[in-house]
Amino acid sequence: MTYRYTVVIERDEDGVYIAVCPALPGCYTQGRTYQEALDHIRDAIALHLQARQDLGEPIPVETAVEKVEVTLETPSGSAG
Repeated sequence: MTYRYTVVIERDEDGVYIAVCPALPGCYTQGRTYQEALDHIRDAIALHLQARQDLGEPIPVETAVEKVEVTLETPSGSAG
């Protein structure tokens, strides 16, 4: 069976790419490049799902993904 999950990839202050799958708590990894992080999270998701299956646990199904836009007011006197 094929599953599809959203992943979030962010670059930390050291330049390392951190990849997280929010639908699977504890499923995260990293990479030196964006592509490496993406490849690693794909492997991590597969291992996570296999472990759940082996333990007889349900496989989570992602039901919705939304992007939310938030605007912050710039404090008066601040540049930016």
